[in-house]
Amino acid sequence: MSDSARAAAAGAEGTGREGSRPARGGKQEERRGLFARIALFFRQVVAELKKVVRPTRAELLRYTAVVLVFVAVVMAFVTLVDLGVGSLVGWVFGG
Repeated sequence: MSDSARAAAAGAEGTGREGSRPARGGKQEERRGLFARIALFFRQVVAELKKVVRPTRAELLRYTAVVLVFVAVVMAFVTLVDLGVGSLVGWVFGG
């Protein structure tokens, strides 16, 4: 086995349970209370919502048009497939 393969294997062995959690520096971190955790959650939600970029009116109209055209195309495809399968079933079973 080469030296690099041994080093890779040794590095892979160290990825067990002890590598999955960050070290706490030897002191126990005090667990937060219920209301503190809820408040932290809402602060994080607000921070994430501040990152949201809203589309301009032109972009919104363009996106809406793209969605409506796509839905119309899919509806037409499904309609044609339905009519084709219906005609085929009618022809096979003599309806």
